[in-house]
Amino acid sequence: MTALTGVRVLELGQLIAGPFAGFMLAGFGAEVIKVEPPNGGDPMRGWRMLHEGTSLWWASIARNKKSITLDLREAEGRELLRKLAAKCDILIENFRPGRMEEWGLGYEVLSKDNPGLIMVRVSGWGQDGPYAKRPGFASVAESIGGLRYIVGDADRPPVRTGISLGDSLAGLHAVIGALTALHHREKTGRGQIVDTAIYESVFNMMESMLPEYDFFGHVRERSGAKLAGIVPTNTYRCSDGRYVIVGGNGDSIFRRLMRAAGRPDLAADPRLAQNPGRVEHEAEIDRAIEAWTSQHPYDHVVAELEQAEVPAGPIYSIADIAQDPQYLARKMFEQVKLPDGRDLKIPAMVPKLSETPGRTEWIGEALGAHNDEIYGELLGLSDSERASLRERKVI
Repeated sequence: MTALTGVRVLELGQLIAGPFAGFMLAGFGAEVIKVEPPNGGDPMRGWRMLHEGTSLWWASIARNKKSITLDLREAEGRELLRKLAAKCDILIENFRPGRMEEWGLGYEVLSKDNPGLIMVRVSGWGQDGPYAKRPGFASVAESIGGLRYIVGDADRPPVRTGISLGDSLAGLHAVIGALTALHHREKTGRGQIVDTAIYESVFNMMESMLPEYDFFGHVRERSGAKLAGIVPTNTYRCSDGRYVIVGGNGDSIFRRLMRAAGRPDLAADPRLAQNPGRVEHEAEIDRAIEAWTSQHPYDHVVAELEQAEVPAGPIYSIADIAQDPQYLARKMFEQVKLPDGRDLKIPAMVPKLSETPGRTEWIGEALGAHNDEIYGELLGLSDSERASLRERKVI
């Protein structure tokens, strides 16, 4: 038994946000049926670095999913979708708001056949409001959600993180919504709509920015490697050219940090005993820390800080991550085989559950690999009916 055994999910989403939600549910045991257009499938199959024509990313994000093909532009395809939705617990879609209604597949229609259906709708701006019909890519949603404004150095234009963070955050919020709605359905028998907007998922991560602005009129600005208003937490250069991240912002941690750095005077300075005073004297504190780190190689600095129980660590590339003992001890990499027999490492499922952990049953399958199983066994279509649908390119 896995945590979500018995939960059937119909995933209509493409690219990242919707499929990320499906990936999480599938990893913990839900039966996820991924619907893809017959001509080419999900564009993510061809994104970034390819092996034999398929993205290596696909092996990970499409793992444990059953791939079927279905052309929703065709009336017959939409009717098949209705029949599938009637047999599912959760439906995930990330089309432009209104598209499902245009196809006659809105929640009011689907819930008539399946009152317990949970419809997870992922979009850039949500299902209503003046921006609802706008294209909703994560890059723009991250900007309007408040993230881009605060990322980067104060004297340079805002930058982005090197991943589609907004999409993944939206996928996680979609999963939270789906599981919350599933719990509610267990008590009431009723399904509902989970309306997940990418910009709102990003905004939900913006910590204290809104109350600070509302109460004090304060606008948080870009602060580079520092975290404004919390001192010290910064990046410092060591004598061998490597950088160390130090988080010494707890009152007792700060005192231990200063003693490790050879500055017991600052550890005992009443001006710096608490965070407000340290914020006022941030430049002085940072100079003192870097004066110490710049005289020693990284390994020495980290060893001293670990001895003093001060949080510190390196800035990792994926090459560093792949050989780190903590990752290896926690079994954070899974070894899988590609169709040609070559080995590939993909991230293990998190979070880690003691009784029903997530796992990889299979990697992302070929387009339409489960057509016969789903259309034949689940919907009961005969061999000749399936052959006719294939010939007419409905599936």
